Amino acid sequence: MKILVTGSGGFLGKNLIANIAAQSAEHVIYTYDKSNDLEDLKAYTKECDFVYHFAAVHRPTREEEFLKVNYEFFHTLLALLRENGNKCPVLYTSSIQAVQNTEYAKSKRMAEEALREHERLNDSKVFIYRLTNTFGKWAKPCAYSVVATFCYNIARERDIELHNPDTFMRFYYVDDVTDSFLRHLEEEILPDADGYYRLTDEYCYTVTLKELADTIRNFKKARENNYIPDMKTPFTKKLYSTYLSYLPLEELRIPLLSHRDDRGSFTEILKTEDRGQISLNITKPGIKKGEHYHNTKCEKFLVISGTALLQLRRVGSKEITEYFLSGDELCILEVPPGFTHNLINMGESDLYTLIWANEVFDPAHPDTYHCPVSL
Repeated sequence: MKILVTGSGGFLGKNLIANIAAQSAEHVIYTYDKSNDLEDLKAYTKECDFVYHFAAVHRPTREEEFLKVNYEFFHTLLALLRENGNKCPVLYTSSIQAVQNTEYAKSKRMAEEALREHERLNDSKVFIYRLTNTFGKWAKPCAYSVVATFCYNIARERDIELHNPDTFMRFYYVDDVTDSFLRHLEEEILPDADGYYRLTDEYCYTVTLKELADTIRNFKKARENNYIPDMKTPFTKKLYSTYLSYLPLEELRIPLLSHRDDRGSFTEILKTEDRGQISLNITKPGIKKGEHYHNTKCEKFLVISGTALLQLRRVGSKEITEYFLSGDELCILEVPPGFTHNLINMGESDLYTLIWANEVFDPAHPDTYHCPVSL
């Protein structure tokens, strides 16, 4: 299929094109943006099998640009399709603001009306999406995306403006939007009762500006302390992915503090508020670590390289249970509270062990009590 994407250099265009290419190498994508001219558009409208029309201006320097770009250019594109006898489907991204009385809204409504007229004249399928604020990777910060602006500025410790912090805003995530767009290539999808297309309520997220800003600030703080944010809501997961895409590249690398001695090292890797922490324990050959128990803390051990002997004994008992662990046969061993345990490197190279604990280590309440395994 030959697909024409106008506004291909913009936020929606870049994401849609990437997803089209990822799904199928058989599609031919015609891209049209500010670098193209009318001759390109004439050629593309002869050949294309589907049009995604994203080209638009949101905050031009002159108001007349709304009419020129948002309406007149689209009108020209539709006229070329008709001249070429091309009845391919056309998907147009309008806005929920189209019902307002601004120059931007008027230009969007005029474009919608032109597409409805094209549907009648050309017997073509048309899809008009009235979108709300859409966020995700590759949106331009400090332009028309509040999420992109907040992510970009907070990542760089710059101030953000909150004129009406309790204002509720509705958001779509860009991958959900493009997934909905791409479905039209494969299946018949009916519009809402009013004839427009929107994402279903499960993909629309409502938060206040203050909640949005606080969440992004918490992402920054969490990364600085090696915490994984709570991802239990889809919005938070998608917003965190978006935040990462706006980090300066030099900040993608997070240094870790390792506690080293002649026995090896211990490094706290990742922490969570309610899922404990993951650490890396490196043990030198012949070295024994541990020899302690916990009252409440429990742990999971995973040897990822080397060979280990883990011994444990229930406190108050004399019976010792032994487990051999190897990076060649991956398995997780859980150690319950009330069992003193150790970890011995039985190999000739360093032993690498990942350890999950059900709580983040608290120096004021370590819940760790020295107790030899062998009596």
